Amino acid sequence: MLDNPFVKLGSIIRVTREQTGMKQKELANKLGITPRHLMNIENGHRRPSCVLLFQIIQTLSISIDVVFHPQLIHNRQDLMQIIAMLYKCNKKELNVASATITALLEGKD
Repeated sequence: MLDNPFVKLGSIIRVTREQTGMKQKELANKLGITPRHLMNIENGHRRPSCVLLFQIIQTLSISIDVVFHPQLIHNRQDLMQIIAMLYKCNKKELNVASATITALLEGKD
């Protein structure tokens, strides 16, 4: 069943929403849709329009890589959490994160 890309997409949306602590009703209100419509998207029973998908991605700060290449981070909730945290950083904080990651990876080639 998870081979269906819309089931995968719905799962990504649901997991990300839950990680942010947002309820279905709250997200639905922010998106201007009904909670039932959101539930159907999260279950893979409905396909969001391009505009709605864009709104969901922006509202939940979902990385576009997660949406279009879920196989790259499948079952990697730790990566999804780090990506979500990075989206909340300002430029200075991103520079610190980048320098830290660079230092951690030095010599691993």
